[in-house]
Amino acid sequence: MTSDIYSEQQRSQHTPMMQQYLRLKSDYKDILLFYRMGDFYELFFDDAKKASELVDISLTHRGKTAGKPIPMAGVPYHAVDTYLAKLVQLGESVAICEQIGDPATSKGPVERKVVRVLTPATITEESLLEERRDNILMAVCQASANKSSGKQTAQFGAATLDITSGRFEVVELASSEALQAFLQQTQPAELLYPESFASYNLISDIKAIKHRPDWDFEPDTALRQLCKQFNTQDLMGYGIASNNIAIAAAGAILQYVQDTQKAAVPHLRGLKTIQLEDKLFLDAISIRNLELCQTLSGVKGHSLLSVLDKTATPMASRLLQRWLVQPTLNTQVLTARQDIVESILNTDLHTELKAELKQIGDIERIISRIAIRSARPRDFSRLRNALFILPSLKQCLLSSNEPTLDLMQQKLHLFSDIAQHLEKAIVENPPVIVRDGGVLAEGYSPELDELRRLSKGASDILDQIEAREKERTGIPTLKVGYNKVHGFFIEISRAQSDKAPVEYIRRQTLKNAERFITPELKELEDKVLSAQSKALALEKQLYEALFDLFDPQIAELQLLADEISQLDVLNNFAERADTLGYNKPEFSNEIGIHISAGRHPVVENLTDAPFIANPVELNQQRKMLVITGPNMGGKSTYMRQTALITIMAYIGCYVPADSATLGPVDRIFTRIGASDDLASGRSTFMVEMTETANILNNATEKSLVLMDEIGRGTSTYDGLSLAWACAENLASQLKSQTLFATHYFELTSMAEQFNNVANVHLDALEHGDNITFMHAVQEGAANRSFGLQVASLAGVPVSVIHKAKRKLAELEMGSVPVGSTEHAGINTEKAQPQIDWLSANHPLVEEMQSCDPDSLTPRQALDYLYQLKKLATECQ
Repeated sequence: MTSDIYSEQQRSQHTPMMQQYLRLKSDYKDILLFYRMGDFYELFFDDAKKASELVDISLTHRGKTAGKPIPMAGVPYHAVDTYLAKLVQLGESVAICEQIGDPATSKGPVERKVVRVLTPATITEESLLEERRDNILMAVCQASANKSSGKQTAQFGAATLDITSGRFEVVELASSEALQAFLQQTQPAELLYPESFASYNLISDIKAIKHRPDWDFEPDTALRQLCKQFNTQDLMGYGIASNNIAIAAAGAILQYVQDTQKAAVPHLRGLKTIQLEDKLFLDAISIRNLELCQTLSGVKGHSLLSVLDKTATPMASRLLQRWLVQPTLNTQVLTARQDIVESILNTDLHTELKAELKQIGDIERIISRIAIRSARPRDFSRLRNALFILPSLKQCLLSSNEPTLDLMQQKLHLFSDIAQHLEKAIVENPPVIVRDGGVLAEGYSPELDELRRLSKGASDILDQIEAREKERTGIPTLKVGYNKVHGFFIEISRAQSDKAPVEYIRRQTLKNAERFITPELKELEDKVLSAQSKALALEKQLYEALFDLFDPQIAELQLLADEISQLDVLNNFAERADTLGYNKPEFSNEIGIHISAGRHPVVENLTDAPFIANPVELNQQRKMLVITGPNMGGKSTYMRQTALITIMAYIGCYVPADSATLGPVDRIFTRIGASDDLASGRSTFMVEMTETANILNNATEKSLVLMDEIGRGTSTYDGLSLAWACAENLASQLKSQTLFATHYFELTSMAEQFNNVANVHLDALEHGDNITFMHAVQEGAANRSFGLQVASLAGVPVSVIHKAKRKLAELEMGSVPVGSTEHAGINTEKAQPQIDWLSANHPLVEEMQSCDPDSLTPRQALDYLYQLKKLATECQ
């Protein structure tokens, strides 16, 4: 749609209704406008074309502009949620324009206005949200170093808001790496940035990304807005009074939410500052490589979350995900969590607790919808049911006689007054929406009951009129009925319509019947319809008043949701420990990781075969393990399970190991696997080296570093040299806790040169051309890689495998030096392959050993000779 269509001159060429549409659309040029017309939401011009393509709705036309038909597409109002869900999932935003005027009294187009703007991160409707995933709105802005003081300030400020829970947080980030990690941790559904933002490449991968005016990020304006929202004089109480860049981001979010909600957001009652120094830092690469919440292919199954998440409520599932990507380093918090898990295990309460928690449901999001007055009747009934479960939940915790669980139950306020009020107000199974009536229970309002009795009593009166008129007129087919369009009527079949009394006034003619009205029926209709209209209006008014009941207690209800979520997660940890055989980890002040019989929590659940448990021993005298062994032997699994066990311990979960003691860990780095980054023009090797550089520049002695096959993307000697230098730097300079997997056997000699390096290997057994992986970690270096055997298992042709065997023998004997012309494939007499007749595994030897010459006829012997010649040719 061109911009001049919004001009007064262009508008004047349209009908009054289209002029109204264009006036409204001019304020939402970049947003799809759903324009209410009767029972449909209509879209016009480019909006219609776009929506038609995105959600597959029919594209039609209405009227003309500049001689061309106006594109139009529409969806029924009762099915709009389905289309809205699809659009917001695609990252689109939608402005909802409703009819607010009365059609009966409007002289021109019915008055309309935009009542709400739906964006991917500001939706609250249950049908539009993914229940087990946070729906985060993020704002980010940038700062520079404070040159006057010489101090380095934060490079980025970020704020996040989950409007469905009211969780509003800010953080200041020191580097681009920290910003990328934070984005990976939060996975925002929508991101706001100022027009002057200079690091767009860092945020460009977010699906729904929107630039906002720079003045939305102005610190002074943001400060005033936030203080007004929280009803405070300053932000000292939130610990960010001097953090202008974080305040700017938070202010931009608040302004955006107010613009889109078109209403107050009272459940945003404060800001929480994320203290990154209290978190186990996981960068974006590690979160992805360790497959914490989803696999590398983007699937949630087969991730650590898929194994750990058996929570009873969606709000607990979302909390568990937040814990996983931001583990805490606060040992007091961890010990408190472990104590609760241990108490639940001691009393075997997890099954009973889960049954109680499951009935509570997602009250976190229900409370937020009530706060912003978008809750539907079933939200109130669900909250009522949840509040009635609280006494039995508290009693379950109290009966355990465990002090930690008794403390938990004391934090669960009952809200008996609200529960009883909702019990009186809302029917047991209310309808989905309030406008059709029948939401409020009988006895809640005497006035409403009287109006309902009047409207419902009409059916008895109509039955009486029908019986009387049948007898009076002698017409057996006579019926008295009602519909919303034509009101009350007397219906007589066409064949007997001539018998209608003279006082019957024809109201409607049908194909096989005539409908009539009488003065008596008209008087009753006016009385009943007036009662129905008054009843619906009064019910809506009383329903709106319910929201006022909650305003003073929203903050306490949010605390209740937080406490129940934590209890659910910890009860889930107890169930996982009991079901999967996890044990309580210990924490130490000394650097080191000591794991006895550790298991990979995901892999062990993917196979019916027993998982081979392995130890990990890292300490000051053993800071690096050089891991060798065959491909598919379990090196990567061994490294990943060490990181996953560490993360599980630092969220308060029991771990898949016989025992585990962990010293302080500040960060986890992973350099595992790589692929081309074609969009940025980076090769696989460049990606590998970039990740390696990040580790070498940022790792500390407390960091856990996983390095897998460094140097494989370049020539043998280049790769070996790089691998050696990286390993030496980690061992002797950084002294990080490192698991270093490699196929360069030369690196195993580092254990002789550095007293904090040790060799371990995963072994395999060879049976002829077959190989059996033992998956058991043993001390010392492996003696071979079994690469050819693994290639054979992968289906590489036999002839290729045999050629590789011959070349391997030549290389190991030094007959063809690596890099020589022979090795390069130059056709010289020296380079001609020679059959190794002495190899017991050579196919010719095997074939001849299986042959019985005495049993062959002359013809069979000749055929056999040709067969041997063919086999010899294939093996060259």
